[in-house]
Amino acid sequence: MNLDLNGKLALVTGSTAGIGVAIATGLAREGATVIINGRTKKRVNDAIKQIRDELPEARLEPLVADVSDSESVAAVTKQFPRLDILINNVGIGELKPFEKISDHDWLKLIEVNFMSGVRLSRFYLPLMRKQKWGRIIFISSESGVNIPSNMIHYGVTKTMQISLARGLAEATAGTAVTVNSIVVGPTSTEGVNKFLVNLAKKAKVSVTEIEANFFKNERPGSLLQRFATPEEVANLVVYYSSPISSGTNGAAIRVDGGVVRSIL
Repeated sequence: MNLDLNGKLALVTGSTAGIGVAIATGLAREGATVIINGRTKKRVNDAIKQIRDELPEARLEPLVADVSDSESVAAVTKQFPRLDILINNVGIGELKPFEKISDHDWLKLIEVNFMSGVRLSRFYLPLMRKQKWGRIIFISSESGVNIPSNMIHYGVTKTMQISLARGLAEATAGTAVTVNSIVVGPTSTEGVNKFLVNLAKKAKVSVTEIEANFFKNERPGSLLQRFATPEEVANLVVYYSSPISSGTNGAAIRVDGGVVRSIL
């Protein structure tokens, strides 16, 4: 299948590891020029090396920036005044009971997970409409549908992303610009793997047992019954970034392994 991304310029926020670097790799494989974003020069350079080890001819641009504040976003848009594809992937989360979540905790997650996408979309969406083509995708989570009691603030920001994507899509009616969100299920990222290893050490059991118990107790509705790979998520994102996905707009598209028990 030819996704026809040659000549397209894509920004993937938070693209130095996990789902982000997998999406960046997938877009580069299809011919897009991809802006690799991270908070440190080393992380960005390491990600670029990782992608080029697999794809020596990949067209990549480095972007060292923390997109969670307005000043940094202003610098990003100045450096890259136009885009064809915006993947709002950057995100953070933490396990914390509701009564322990401070105002600072709430504001931090909202700034990173939600406002980064608001600010970037506010700049690039009108330009995409003007150039008569564009793709904006928010990497959300099944936690935005099934709000977890031990990280409510994270789940709320993921719900906010889904709502924002739908609202922005309404502003693209009759154009060749689409805005969608991807509802991601439990995925084997760098952070998740470290978390599982630490749990296994504390419980003095294997990581395999920890994973099995997670799906038995925490995500019993999962049909996949394992963590998805970042590449499995990236495959879907790359498709919806392409011209051939033109019939889908304003949708919350699931790659959740069946965790969300709904036919819609």
